[in-house]
Amino acid sequence: MADGRHKCGACGTRIAVTAGTLFDRRRTPLTVWFAACWMFAVQKNGISAQGLQRGLGIGSYPTAWAMLHRLRSVLVRPGRERLAGVVEVDEAFIGGHEPGLAGGRARGKKTLVGVAVEVLETEGFGRARMAVLKNATAPSLEHFVLDNVEPGSLVITDGWAGYWRIDQLGYAHEARSQLAARARGEDPGALLPAVHRVISLAKRWLLSTHQGSVGDAHLQAYLNEFIFRFNRRKASSPGLVFFRVLQLAVAHAPVRYRGLVAEPWPKATHPIPPTGGEHTPSLEFPAVSRPWRTSS
Repeated sequence: MADGRHKCGACGTRIAVTAGTLFDRRRTPLTVWFAACWMFAVQKNGISAQGLQRGLGIGSYPTAWAMLHRLRSVLVRPGRERLAGVVEVDEAFIGGHEPGLAGGRARGKKTLVGVAVEVLETEGFGRARMAVLKNATAPSLEHFVLDNVEPGSLVITDGWAGYWRIDQLGYAHEARSQLAARARGEDPGALLPAVHRVISLAKRWLLSTHQGSVGDAHLQAYLNEFIFRFNRRKASSPGLVFFRVLQLAVAHAPVRYRGLVAEPWPKATHPIPPTGGEHTPSLEFPAVSRPWRTSS
């Protein structure tokens, strides 16, 4: 049709080509959206909301922030393949330094994150997965492994008791004790080099691109973006990453702003004015007491 929409020949309903996609009911033009997708995809370390606002000349910071979070929400493809082969699994805390925190697996105000990384047979690392965990108990860790690692794979972990039942879930399990490594005079950090490298890169990325200002409510979205970039670090062309982002955005359902913010404001309710009176509704309210206007 002349307005750019399609019209059903049977019922006459008009529908936009962006209906049912990430770009549904967006006030920002698609040309600006495509420019934002390009800046989001091609920059190696990503882009912050302030950087996107300055780069595209967007007048509102919340608009730029919401655009980036809508793009982050589509980066996890439904039904994606799980990690396979030799996989290292560990957990780490993400957050700033807290004086007085005992360390280890003491949560404090930090967020516990599970990490799984494929170890290639030749050299280097393959794909990775990261997810926010409720705690470091066996059910939580086993659920993370089942969601991200293909059964039959060799899972390498440390000696934490939460991983002791991994071999009962259809995995080959190899536990590497840090206490035994210290007793032998070895570096405990070298037992799981893949996950430690990925955790270090993720923390550095959060501190550099986003200045570490990532709250618990949105941490999973940022981890999804980091994993999306890490798994495509060897892409031959940035245009392929841009094309992939658009594919995921078109296949994803619309994402509303109220679904992005951690604590959305309640919708404003306006009272229905009475009808049938002789005066306007504003005159029917009782007079407001203003003693400073009366003479003493």
